[in-house]
Amino acid sequence: MFISTEIRLDIGFDAARHKLADLARDGLLGRASGEAYNQWQAGLVRVGPRGTMLGMYRIARVRVSEMATHGNSALWAMRWEVASSGGTLTPALDADIKLIPAGPGATVLAVSGVCRPPLAKLAGLDQAGTHQVAEATIQAFTSQIAAAIAETAAVPDAGRRTTLPEPAPDAGHGDRMAC
Repeated sequence: MFISTEIRLDIGFDAARHKLADLARDGLLGRASGEAYNQWQAGLVRVGPRGTMLGMYRIARVRVSEMATHGNSALWAMRWEVASSGGTLTPALDADIKLIPAGPGATVLAVSGVCRPPLAKLAGLDQAGTHQVAEATIQAFTSQIAAAIAETAAVPDAGRRTTLPEPAPDAGHGDRMAC
């Protein structure tokens, strides 16, 4: 299913691009992904039948490309891969994180992509409910990124600080993806 959201930031495009590039290098996207994925799983369990098998999956790796620029925009490609209890990796989300100038002193942060809940059809999940959970998850993920950009904009030396939890030791967050 396709999902997307965007948030207007009160920071110029060049400053937002540099701040997000620094945050991405420092692992913010992996940490925010882990937190968002946990929320996604919890939401999917709520819209599925009691005792679904979704809990058998955990986020195993978040891969993020280096920043690419296209005209007046900056883009990071991202993939969440989840692992089953048997260790098989399955893509759960392929998304683009994009910054677009929105006038002097403003930038739009947009996240759009395709998500594939593990075992969604086998677990009998309601498609409308699943889509609502996916939209809420991508909005929460995007809000975390926006808040981190705003925090580092307000405190110039805050680029390496974030309130997001550290990833689990086996999660492999921060892997780079070749595009």
